[in-house]
Amino acid sequence: MTLAIDIEDEAWEMIPGLTRLAEEAVAAALQGRDMTGAVTLLFTTDAEMQELNRQWRGKDRPTNVLSFPAPGGMPVPAGETPPLGDIALACQTVAREAAEQGKTVADHTSHLIVHGMLHLLGYDHEEDGEAEEMENEERMILARLGIADPYTTS
Repeated sequence: MTLAIDIEDEAWEMIPGLTRLAEEAVAAALQGRDMTGAVTLLFTTDAEMQELNRQWRGKDRPTNVLSFPAPGGMPVPAGETPPLGDIALACQTVAREAAEQGKTVADHTSHLIVHGMLHLLGYDHEEDGEAEEMENEERMILARLGIADPYTTS
C-alpha cells in the first residue's frame, strides 16, 4: 500500500500527529484484506471541497469527505502501484460536525478516512441495506482504532 498525504490547509494542524492518524485509519480499513494500491489523502478547506463537490457531484456546497475510486482497468506503468483512488476532507466542515456531535476532531477525521477508504473498496450507502453493511464495517474498523461507534447518539 502506498499512501500520499497532502495537507493543503494549515488549520488541519489542530490535530497533532495527523499523518500518523491518517496512516493508522487507512491501515485499519485495509486490515485483513489482500489489497495493494495507492491512495492519496487531501486535507483541504471548505472552499476547495465546495469546488470539488460542485465539479464532481453537482452540489454547490462543501461536504465532509469525498472519495474518488480509481477507474477499473487503468493502465499502470511497470513497477508502479495501481491506484485505489483519492479521498478529500474539508477541515471546517469536519471540525464543525465533530463539535455538533460531541466528538473529537481526531476521531471524526479517522471515521471519515475509514468511510472514504470503504468507498474506494467498493462499499456504498445509496440503499438501506448497503448503508447498514457499510456502517457495520465502519464500526468494526473504528473499534480496532479505539474509537466509539459514530452512529450512536449521546
